[in-house]
Amino acid sequence: MSMAGADLTLLRVLQLASPSLPVGAYAYSQGLEWAVGAGWVGDEAALEAWLAEQLEYTVATVDLPLLARLCAATATRDEPAIERWSSQLLACRETRELRADDCDRGRALARLLRDLGIDGAADWAARTDVPLATVWALAAQAWGVDRPNTLITYAWGWLENQVLAGVKLVPLGQVAGQRLLLTLTPRIPDLCSAALACDDDDIGGMLPVLAIASALHETQYTRLFRS
Repeated sequence: MSMAGADLTLLRVLQLASPSLPVGAYAYSQGLEWAVGAGWVGDEAALEAWLAEQLEYTVATVDLPLLARLCAATATRDEPAIERWSSQLLACRETRELRADDCDRGRALARLLRDLGIDGAADWAARTDVPLATVWALAAQAWGVDRPNTLITYAWGWLENQVLAGVKLVPLGQVAGQRLLLTLTPRIPDLCSAALACDDDDIGGMLPVLAIASALHETQYTRLFRS
């Protein structure tokens, strides 16, 4: 790949991971708001532990291996496989809010890609059962992003959004937020490599504390976030 080609791919990765990507990720805390309100997460160390557990036991064992499969299926236009892996991803969402979070952002990204003229995005924009990872794979394929960087970008985007939510909710200072990113991001490359090597039968996550926090957030009296 030429320097220009490599630079363009890097720029597309940055565009996909940018917090300015208009998919509404800033509106979701994925149960963190309830965890803070309940006193489960009250300082920087507790937030680090909360995010590290999710990164290892849900993002790395559900989202990333299924994203890898969605990338492979998108590259070959294997529609039955895309449908199968998308359905499995949504089936792993344990609460109404986690599923809505995923599908709302998936539709938002599909609408954006449709408006940018990306082939195939319009079909997903018209659906209500589209996880973010499915459309993320479509964007990566259209923009020539390879599979490892697609997974790293997805994991980074998830982590940055959750850190930003924690900074607002605990609350923490911006330096603490940057410190958390510096502490947690070194885990991402190894987790992505493991996800690429993950067998179908090993896909799945179990983090009851996340499901409990998400379910209880549905009836939380005052809320800043939608999940």
